[in-house]
Amino acid sequence: MGTEVKPVMADGVSFPPQITISNPLSLIANGITDIEIHFLQIKFTAIGVYLDPKSIVSHLQNWKGKTATELQQDNKFFDAIVAAPLEKLVRVVVIKEIKGSQYASQLETAVRDRLAEEDKFEEEEEEALEKIVQFFQHIYLRKDSVITIYFDGFSTAQIGFLGEGKEEVKLEVKNGNVVEMIQKWYLGGSRGVSPTTISSLASALSAELLK
Repeated sequence: MGTEVKPVMADGVSFPPQITISNPLSLIANGITDIEIHFLQIKFTAIGVYLDPKSIVSHLQNWKGKTATELQQDNKFFDAIVAAPLEKLVRVVVIKEIKGSQYASQLETAVRDRLAEEDKFEEEEEEALEKIVQFFQHIYLRKDSVITIYFDGFSTAQIGFLGEGKEEVKLEVKNGNVVEMIQKWYLGGSRGVSPTTISSLASALSAELLK
């Protein structure tokens, strides 16, 4: 019998410490998406970021010796993470249930805005985004359901959804520009959807760069 690996608890949500697609990826950072309403913090999702620490550090040597605070404020650092041709996985666990169409609308708007800013929004990108919207159209994101976004390190991403008692459904996104902007939505420094995830990523990689 192998040694049981205990899950990591973050914001009351359980994350596996390691996920293997083609290679083992370790949980290196976590955070939440939330909003404050009348002084109450409403948490929507918990986020886990999975990378191979040794591999990503080899692409970040220009930031060796920087503090977590310095890294957190440096968008070029996060651009380098996104640009690194390595496997990455973002695991999103639903805390407050919403319609899949609401989640897809947020993602679509964020990705389209970033593409438009860089003059990369063409017919191919629009088609790729429409497929993502259609994928989530009839999905209901109940509490504890899981969205995974696996980036292969090149220009393809695989979005998976696993709801309670159901088989996982998947969508492959093959448009490199859309894949890049989805990464930037989750891992993109000051404009990332989750400041707590960005802070956690900066802290973890600052420590890894000192090793």
